[in-house]
Amino acid sequence: MQTQMARATRVSRVLQLMLEGVAGATLFGMMLLTTADVGGRYFFNSPILGAVELTQLMLAALVFLSLPVVCWRQEHVSVDLLDAVFPVKLIWIREVIVNLIVTAALWVMAQRVWALAERAFSWGDVTEFLRIPHGYLIGLIAIMLALSALLTLIRAVFYLLEGFKVIEHGGPLSKGEPHD
Repeated sequence: MQTQMARATRVSRVLQLMLEGVAGATLFGMMLLTTADVGGRYFFNSPILGAVELTQLMLAALVFLSLPVVCWRQEHVSVDLLDAVFPVKLIWIREVIVNLIVTAALWVMAQRVWALAERAFSWGDVTEFLRIPHGYLIGLIAIMLALSALLTLIRAVFYLLEGFKVIEHGGPLSKGEPHD
């Protein structure tokens, strides 16, 4: 069981590093593009054509590339109104339910967004200035939503296993280091 957990942790870490790397490269590209655009605009009176469009596309990609990592690490914004009144021994039940609800919501969104991507491709939907097909970005968003749903479902299973004492260390309820 311990080797399976170690393998799952390695796979989790590789996935996180890949997504963080692509998101970081996107952010770096946005920074370079904006710097070059502003520099070109003010020093040479020649902005980069389509820079605003590219920045919008990269920003959307950045947000949704980060979503699976945020879901896996449970670093999203949460309100802890019930934490003070909720019995500590039953937190795992609450977390299973919350993660299952979030999984369902993300899955429904992924399906709807995928349908939008298919429609964008079938209609030949492109950006206004650079004529970049919208379908690719919308498809990326749908894939990231589906991956986030899968990771949130896995989180729910970990809470369930730890709540039933099937796994005792390394799950979401364990004290100590944040989970990677």
